[in-house]
Amino acid sequence: MDKALGDDGHRAVPPGERSELMKRIFSGVQPTGNLHLGNYLGAIRNWVQLQSDYECIFCIVDLHAITLPQDPDELRRHTREVTAAYVAAGIDPERCIIFNQSTVAGHSQLSWLLGCLTPLGWLNRMTQFKEKAGKHRENAGLGLYAYPVLMAADILLYKATHVPVGEDQKQHLELARDIAGAFNRRYDLAYFPLPEPQILGAATRVMSLRDGTSKMSKSDPSDYSRINMTDDADTVALKIRRAKTDPEPIPEDVEALEGRPEAANLVGIYGALANLSRAEVCRQYGGKGFADFKKDLSDLAVSVMGPIGAEMQRLVSEPGYVDDILRRGAERANEIAERHIKEVHDIIGLLRP
Repeated sequence: MDKALGDDGHRAVPPGERSELMKRIFSGVQPTGNLHLGNYLGAIRNWVQLQSDYECIFCIVDLHAITLPQDPDELRRHTREVTAAYVAAGIDPERCIIFNQSTVAGHSQLSWLLGCLTPLGWLNRMTQFKEKAGKHRENAGLGLYAYPVLMAADILLYKATHVPVGEDQKQHLELARDIAGAFNRRYDLAYFPLPEPQILGAATRVMSLRDGTSKMSKSDPSDYSRINMTDDADTVALKIRRAKTDPEPIPEDVEALEGRPEAANLVGIYGALANLSRAEVCRQYGGKGFADFKKDLSDLAVSVMGPIGAEMQRLVSEPGYVDDILRRGAERANEIAERHIKEVHDIIGLLRP
């Protein structure tokens, strides 16, 4: 085993260089196109706020994307688009590490090593595989089945201490903690930290503008179901005007939104964009009809999302600049990943002549 490992499982380094011990965030987005308001409010906006208090690593998880068929040209384009979204939203590539997953070999390497000690029973409990594979489970690829192990490797490769998660990823983070614990017990040392979920205030769950009972999704065939992060001001305004509502006015009591999914969704979106609770929005607009409310919501959405969309469009038009961000991010990520892979090899007993 590497003699430079300390009692806490971290490599001993001089004071002032103990970046391994600081709080570290890891998170990522798949490059599958059409990033929308839900991605921004539910994830990316929150990541911007974490930069001051954490060492942040934000990944474009292209290896996860190919668990389902992808067009190669679109995959490259979407990878640049997600990178542009990160930067346009306010993530600083000098302060944070931004890279695409496939450029750091340690993700695949650690995924195999962790997969060798992950029981099939744990993977069989993962609900997302069942949902994505559907009735064709026997024809699903191994990558889709082993997706949670790769996700665990993504996090543990950098010894991340905190992971921002939504409802659909909580089970995967719990598995990452289980896998980290299994590794530590197998080799009788506290090498991997058990990553904690990072939850920032009330969860922002953005629903479809056409159906308040369905989550806003990039895969919805109707572009009017979502506000894309690349939409210009006129498109944002048009989509909000056409958003489905009901004939009743906005209630003064937030409890009265129960059973009114479209109304609740628009009130929630306004609150998230204005940093208000739904109760505060109801007190402000209670008794008013949706015609006036939608005008104000449209103005607010344009003021927040318009500059982000414009900056995304500018960045996407400069692929060389975006690629340079990814290249520099991959170099920084590899510095951490290669060190940890070497340590894991030493712990396991894999010879590195």
